[in-house]
Amino acid sequence: MYYKGLYHLFYQYNPKGAVWGNIVWAHSVSKDLINWESLEPAIYPSKWFDSYGCWSGSATILPNGEPVILYTGIADKNNSQIQNYAVPANLSDPYLREWVKPDDNPILNPDVSVNGSAFRDPTTAWWADGHWRILIGSRRNHVGVAYLYRSRDLKKWAKTKHPLHSVQGTGMWECPDFFPVSSFGENGLDPSVNGQNVKHALKVSLDLTRYEYYTLGTYDNKKEKYFPDVGLVDGWAGLRLDYGNFYASKTFFDPSTNRRILWGWANESDAVQQDTNKGWAGILADVDVTFSFPSLDKAEPFDPKWAKLDALDVCAQKGSKAPGGLGPFGLLTLASKNLEEFTPVFFKVFKAADKHKVLLCSDARSSSLGKGLYKPSFAGFVDVDLTDKKLSLRSLIDHSVIESFGAGGRIAISSRVYPTIAVSEKAHLYVFNNGSETITVENLNAWSMNLPVMNVPIKDRVGENPRNE
Repeated sequence: MYYKGLYHLFYQYNPKGAVWGNIVWAHSVSKDLINWESLEPAIYPSKWFDSYGCWSGSATILPNGEPVILYTGIADKNNSQIQNYAVPANLSDPYLREWVKPDDNPILNPDVSVNGSAFRDPTTAWWADGHWRILIGSRRNHVGVAYLYRSRDLKKWAKTKHPLHSVQGTGMWECPDFFPVSSFGENGLDPSVNGQNVKHALKVSLDLTRYEYYTLGTYDNKKEKYFPDVGLVDGWAGLRLDYGNFYASKTFFDPSTNRRILWGWANESDAVQQDTNKGWAGILADVDVTFSFPSLDKAEPFDPKWAKLDALDVCAQKGSKAPGGLGPFGLLTLASKNLEEFTPVFFKVFKAADKHKVLLCSDARSSSLGKGLYKPSFAGFVDVDLTDKKLSLRSLIDHSVIESFGAGGRIAISSRVYPTIAVSEKAHLYVFNNGSETITVENLNAWSMNLPVMNVPIKDRVGENPRNE
C-alpha cells in the first residue's frame, strides 16, 4: 500500500529460517519501489485468535486515508481459519512501525456451510451501495470458491447468498484478487470503481497446481456476481499473469501514479534442505532485444494434438537444441563459457490452421549442474500480431531468477535457477538461433543494474519517533 509518501510491503515471513513456518507479517518500506528498508514485523501471533499463525490478507485504505489490515488468523491446532483486523497504533508515524489488533477480533468466522480449514486470504475491500465488500478464498470438495462478504463498518460482516464466483474441479482458491480495469487508457483504478468502460479481473492461486490464472469479465454489484467474458477459459488452462515460478500474487492501487501494481512470489519447489542451502542473491543484468525475420514460410505446422497440452509440454518436447524452422531463437542466459550450464529463453513460431502460434519458453533443464534440483521448462503461447515479422524480449537476470517479458509484456515467465559455474563474472549471455530461417537482431541492449538497498534494517530518523534498538 501507499501511505504518506511511502510504499509499505507486508509479506509472509519465517524469522527462524528459509522455509515455511513460524509465519509473521514482515514489513518493509520504500520511496521508489526499488530500494527497501526493513522494519520490525507488523503482525505476529499474540492473541488467542491468531496464536497458531498470522496468514495472508490485504490492506485497505479508508476514504479518510487511514489503512486497515485484514488477515487470516489460525486459532487452534486444528487449523481453524478466521479473519481478523489490525490498525496502526500511531497514524502520525509514516513508517507505521506498530500495529494494534483490537479486542473485538475476530471479525469473521466461517459458518456451517464453509470449510473452516480452507477459508483464508481476504482481499482488499471495495465500496459499493453503502457496503464494504471482500472476497475470501475457499473450496467445497473440489470446487474453487470466492466467498463474498459485505459490511458497513469493516467489523460486522455478512456472507452473501451465493459466492461471487466458483468453478468446478479447480480445488482450493488461495490469495484471490479482484479489481477493476479500464477498457481504454493505461491508468489503474481504485478498487471501488465500477460502471461503463470498466471490466473486472478475478485472479486465483490454485493450491493444487501452484499456478495462478485469471479471467476478465463483468461485476454486477446488484446481483453480487461476477461473469467472466465469453470465450475465456475459466480454469487451470486459463490466462496467467506469469507462466513460471510465480504464485500468491497480489495487486494494489498506487494513487501517487494512478497505477495498479502486481507483486508475485517467486516460489520454491525443492526439498527443505535444498531450499535452506540456496541462500540469497543479487541483481546482475537487464537485457532488451528485438528479433526480426524475413518470412513466416518456415514456421513448422502446429500439431493439433498439442492443443490439449500445456505450452510447457510443447516446450519440453521441442527444447532449444532441436533444429527447427522459424526458431528456436532467443537468449542463452546465465551461461557458462563452455555451456555446461545455461538457461535458454526463446521463441518458436508454428503455423496453425487459422493463424500463427508463438511459443515463448524459459527452459531450466540445463540451468545448473546441481543435483536433484527442480529444473522445469516453463512456457506460454503469446497472442501477438506477426505482421511486422518482429518479436521483442526483455529479460531481467538475477543470480537465481530470470524474469522474461515477451512481445512487449504480453506474456511473462519467471524462472528460478541455481547455477554452480555461471555465477557473477563467469555468467555469460549469448544470442542463438537453431532454426533454418535467418533471424536478425535488430537491437540488443544489455547492462548491469546498480545494486539497490536490499531490505536493510531501517536507520533511526532524526525527529521521527526513533525506535529503541
